[in-house]
Amino acid sequence: MSVVRSTVLALLLGFTVIVAALAQVAVPPLSGRVVDTTGTLDPSVVARLEQKLKAFETRKGSQIAVLLLPSTAPESIEQFSLRVAEAWKIGRKAIDDGAILLVAKTDRKLRIEVGYGIEGALNDVTAKRIIDEIITPRFKAGDFAGGIEAGVDRMISVIDGEPLPVPKPQQEWQHGVSFDFDLLIPLLFGALVFNSVLQAIFGRLLAALLTGAGFGIAFWLLAQSLLIGAIAGVIGFLVALVIDLGNWSGGVGTWSSGRSSGGWSGGSSSSSSGGFSGGGGSFGGGGASGSW
Repeated sequence: MSVVRSTVLALLLGFTVIVAALAQVAVPPLSGRVVDTTGTLDPSVVARLEQKLKAFETRKGSQIAVLLLPSTAPESIEQFSLRVAEAWKIGRKAIDDGAILLVAKTDRKLRIEVGYGIEGALNDVTAKRIIDEIITPRFKAGDFAGGIEAGVDRMISVIDGEPLPVPKPQQEWQHGVSFDFDLLIPLLFGALVFNSVLQAIFGRLLAALLTGAGFGIAFWLLAQSLLIGAIAGVIGFLVALVIDLGNWSGGVGTWSSGRSSGGWSGGSSSSSSGGFSGGGGSFGGGGASGSW
């Protein structure tokens, strides 16, 4: 009987754990610096906050994200906030300079979750004062947008006082020339499409020469360096000479449609982040909570 009793208890415990896990609120995907699953904030407010937080990250390096959701039940806001921090990884890796302002609207609770690297400036006491003195008075008056914006402004001001490593500049080539490498793939693909059209008119060799020249000119104008333009032109010529995009998987049109059917769509997306993602920052439960 003791074996049966132990087995039943183990099964009940396992069932309880599974039910509790299934009952947890899922962490929303990081679709931008401001994620509002409640529809509380006007698009203009979201856009303004996004721009402000993007400019702050560019200048300081630190990341701040805002999340609004109805409830964190059955978890406490502290438990859920830490799960969000672990999933989103806001802040730079090894610098851990991220912060999250989380609002559970139906629960009437909020929390500022703070990464390890900025706990010196945005410590628990300071985070609590921001909540109690700046955010919640506006929330009590029904001004959620005003409370969030004022809270974010204060968080930015406080983090600005923390000495942090400067953000990495754009990748630099010699002589201090900078170039945005995010443009490399679109430019290369555009050059290959252009080359496939030219090949039908001029043949492979001349088309590759023209494509290489165009590729080099584009890099010269973007990087403001003749040397970089020349190197890019040679690379563009060689790639165009080897790759015939027009015959790749049955032509450009076929390749494009195949790309879409393969799960990568060029259509609209619900994300307003423009590619925003967490930088790998870590959190240890620092911060403060409040209610209104």
